Amino acid sequence: MAEGTQKAPKRKRRGRANPPVTRSNADAFSLDPGQTGRAGFGFLDSDRMAFMRTRVLQLLGDYGVVVVHPAAHAALVKAGATIGNSPNRLRLPEGLVNEAMAATPKNVTLAGKIRACDINLPRRDGGFILRTGTGGHGYVDPRDASYRNMDLKAVADIVAVANDLEQVGFIAHPFVHGVPEVTADIHSYAGITAHTHKHVWMQPYQKENIEYLMKIAAIAAGGEDELRAHPSTSVITCSFSPLEFKYMDTDVIIQAGQYGIPVHACSLPSAGGTAPLSVSASALMATAEIVGMTTMAHVLAPGTPMIATPLMFALDMRTGSALQSSVEAMQAANMAVQMVKQGFGLTAHTYGSGSDTPDADHQSMAERAMLMQNIALAGADILGGVGQLECATVFSPVQAVLDNEVGAMIRRFIRTPEVTDASLNWGEMSSIRVGGHFLDSNHTVKECRDQLIPTVFQRDDRDDYEASGRRGAFEVARDRALAAIDAAPPGGVLSKDQNREIAALAAKADEHIVRVYQGAVQTI
Repeated sequence: MAEGTQKAPKRKRRGRANPPVTRSNADAFSLDPGQTGRAGFGFLDSDRMAFMRTRVLQLLGDYGVVVVHPAAHAALVKAGATIGNSPNRLRLPEGLVNEAMAATPKNVTLAGKIRACDINLPRRDGGFILRTGTGGHGYVDPRDASYRNMDLKAVADIVAVANDLEQVGFIAHPFVHGVPEVTADIHSYAGITAHTHKHVWMQPYQKENIEYLMKIAAIAAGGEDELRAHPSTSVITCSFSPLEFKYMDTDVIIQAGQYGIPVHACSLPSAGGTAPLSVSASALMATAEIVGMTTMAHVLAPGTPMIATPLMFALDMRTGSALQSSVEAMQAANMAVQMVKQGFGLTAHTYGSGSDTPDADHQSMAERAMLMQNIALAGADILGGVGQLECATVFSPVQAVLDNEVGAMIRRFIRTPEVTDASLNWGEMSSIRVGGHFLDSNHTVKECRDQLIPTVFQRDDRDDYEASGRRGAFEVARDRALAAIDAAPPGGVLSKDQNREIAALAAKADEHIVRVYQGAVQTI
């Protein structure tokens, strides 16, 4: 430094010596530290819920359900069920139902292949998790928005995107083409579970397929003992509405108990078709069928964790099409969640996303945003349908990314805001000077760390929006989906030996099950 020159004074740094720590946003695998209560809304007050609950017990006890599985039928009769108006119809007495509700586990673990992907329900923060859409047989490719039949290449895309979505807790397998139709579930499930550490939802299509799927799940978990200790798969069992249960779905309950995995007891009533055409009647049908399945599980597989899964539809009486996002279907879903969650104390799972439109368009965003808010406020633990379009028949990875963003917003929306002098910043508010502001308030500095910042939705001003070529949330979502697909490790998450065992089992299933069903048409 030259003689006579002076060192420039050090510029004083603005800010605080110990600034507040920014909170990380809650997701499927992390709890919300700011959650002190969950906002709620439902159509059933205590009196209406009590009336509906009584009707559920009367429907099961006085009329009953059809059980065609011989061993299950015999076991239920031994447990106290009585023959109804036909040999296969069983009346389930109120005492047996109440015993089942009391004995059914109140907590469910949906484990991943690694402990960081484990999910415990109900969540301690009162929140929910998302899951991907299921059963779709069509696919909208994010590369060019083209539509095609679902195939194993699309399955690889779906699992890659789902792995990248932090609000998605587990992944369901779709229906795939390009393989034998009767073993499509086996190939799709194998493709999903080989490429994710997240929990996977199993959905058998034939009774012969159940054991193959269970064995694949055990291989992927590292053995049957590991699967029982950390159930990295769960399985669906469905009613055959109204009030009937097929052999396959009853056998699902039995085998789930043997392998120690949770069961999603699913009712899929269509108002005007398999349920009466009213919101309350549809909710009643779903609740009765789910309570019936839970009672069956108590007898056939005691101690099996059960997840009540009312998937509600309403027929468009002009066309006969089933709708999942009509106003009536949304109301029925809200009521059904209230019934199974509050009325019978079960973990609740239903569609929390999805649309009846065939594309990821403006209608889709409006319907699914309304649906997700409705179901979150009803109190559901699992909000399904991420990425699904056209009433759960099509999957779009771009839509899945957008749903993930909506899920983060809804998670924050249901957090009950604090109301205290501290949250009001009462001291400063009640003494603010003329022309004052709160930009430099300690309260502002602290609270701004907790604002939810979107990662896909855009908040650009007009100039930046035009400069970007009018790039919006859809384009950002598409890029995120494509990036996830490109970054997915080609070898998946299993060892070479595990992949070899699963491939051999799938090949054996093709040979066995295709032969069983060759030229055969039967109810499964």
